[in-house]
Amino acid sequence: MASYKKRINSKGKLRWTAVVRVKGHPPSSATFPRKHDAEEWALATEKDIRDGIHGFKREAKRRTVSEMIDRYVDTVLPRKKPLTQEKQRGQYRVWKELLGEHTLSAITPARLSTIRDDMLQLRAPATVNRYFAALSHCCEIAVREWEWLEKNPCRRLANLKEPRGRDRFLSEDEKARLLDVSQACRAPYFHPIVMLALSTGMRQGEILGIERKDLDLHIGQVRLHNTKNGTSRTVPIRGKALEALQAYIISQPAHISGRIFPISPETVKAIWRRERVKANLEDVRFHDLRHTAASYLAMNGASLLDIAEILGHKTLAMVQRYAHLTESHLGDVVEAMNEKFLE
Repeated sequence: MASYKKRINSKGKLRWTAVVRVKGHPPSSATFPRKHDAEEWALATEKDIRDGIHGFKREAKRRTVSEMIDRYVDTVLPRKKPLTQEKQRGQYRVWKELLGEHTLSAITPARLSTIRDDMLQLRAPATVNRYFAALSHCCEIAVREWEWLEKNPCRRLANLKEPRGRDRFLSEDEKARLLDVSQACRAPYFHPIVMLALSTGMRQGEILGIERKDLDLHIGQVRLHNTKNGTSRTVPIRGKALEALQAYIISQPAHISGRIFPISPETVKAIWRRERVKANLEDVRFHDLRHTAASYLAMNGASLLDIAEILGHKTLAMVQRYAHLTESHLGDVVEAMNEKFLE
């Protein structure tokens, strides 16, 4: 039920206050210049209370995006992997700059769509999708667990179409130039990181997440837990890459027990940009080293299943781009079978 009170405010103007009382819920009130407005608000509020969404709307009007992000960063983000935390903290800082002072009720799909269009002027579609995925999960928690939002405004936005993955990989000459530059780099960790990327195809995040307890230098392998697809896998480390890693670890303080490379992705990115210029590889990205490793595996007889297992892909679809490089190997396999069984 709703009740209405008429009063004259300090400025001598007539005001109507509506008070809505529903059994089992605290009373809600609001003041308007006209009784008609008060009655409309009361009817809408009663409906929202009975539908179970009034509390959401009330919280959304008084909570800001900054409050939501701060609570998420303090309580939810610490449960994620360390490198994910590091990356998303930067994303949430950007969101606070863009929307921090706005109330949650003001964050509409239309406003987010405009921000997305602006972001595309400076960032790639894939990067923009990651920013919105971070905000969407934050809003989802605010809906499901905190009851600050009735609906997640990000759900109305479609993901941007991302371009097909690059097939760029280094030639023998380019690889030699990169290794020369990495060996001469002043940062002691840069050369072993490059060697691991080229020889194993591990992602940058996987390499930076390697912990000493998961590394067996005697066997020459590492157990990865922080992988992109969420599953663990064991990656063999052999030859020059193993030698470079052993030399690096020996050069570090004896008490090192956590991450082998305790640096941020931003630090690696900055060094990579500088060193690739020295190697005359300005069109090469760090992720291209992963493609290079996969391409070399294919050209040296590895099957698509082998490549998928080493790189950590759940399906063969992601490694089909290397199929043409395995054709000569398939010919060798058929020839060997013929020589052995069809003499």
